[in-house]
Amino acid sequence: MDFSRLPSLAANIVLMPPTSLLLLMLAGYLLRRRWPRTGRSTIAAGALTLLVLSTGAGARLLARPLENMTTPLYDPRAAGAQAIVVLGAASVERAPEYDGADVPDPVALVRLQYGARLQHATGLPLLVSGGLQSSAPGAVPVGVTMARVLREDFRTPVTWIEGRSRDTAQNAAFSARMLKAAGVRRVLLVTHAMHMPRSRAAFAREGMEVVEAPTAFYSRGPFSPMMLVPSASALYRSFYATHEWVGLAWYRLRAA
Repeated sequence: MDFSRLPSLAANIVLMPPTSLLLLMLAGYLLRRRWPRTGRSTIAAGALTLLVLSTGAGARLLARPLENMTTPLYDPRAAGAQAIVVLGAASVERAPEYDGADVPDPVALVRLQYGARLQHATGLPLLVSGGLQSSAPGAVPVGVTMARVLREDFRTPVTWIEGRSRDTAQNAAFSARMLKAAGVRRVLLVTHAMHMPRSRAAFAREGMEVVEAPTAFYSRGPFSPMMLVPSASALYRSFYATHEWVGLAWYRLRAA
């Protein structure tokens, strides 16, 4: 296990919903005996926020400002890019329906689909980036899994595999090193729209010219009354958006 990542992992658990809100409600419960009004207000605030973030409407409130920081790529062939970079997420390990092979998780699969589309449209060489998500013996880097699926299922060639990165900053650092060695400076960067502001900043910091190629705009669909009903998928999107807001804040603190 990589113990150097424990502080960031702990912070990620504590700061993200629903854990952060459950901890807030627990604090309110502990406060209620000595300060009843404060305790009840804290519990109510945590519960109400959790309810809102569990709805599609609440998730949209968090996601839309992030997604408004980027725009869809409408003409990839006119972008002047030299390569495509697809950022990984995670893998579903030992999927039985694939004879025990690892496969990309739903987040990574969305990016792979769009990356394949861009490669077919432009003919540009493609890099996939994603390291080990497990220290178990025989673990396969996410990038290796991504490359296999692109080649076998999307009939898309992969030129470079970056398989050491553990986070977005390392995605950028290790990918930039490989690309610069091949004379590549300007790339189409593929990731989720919510993730694009942080990814763009990380790659720019490594001296790369980024043409944004975001996918999965969750906040641009039509409003539906069902978006007011709590769901696990909405809470996940709130979690994802909160993760990106915290990540952006951390990047800006480090740059200050």
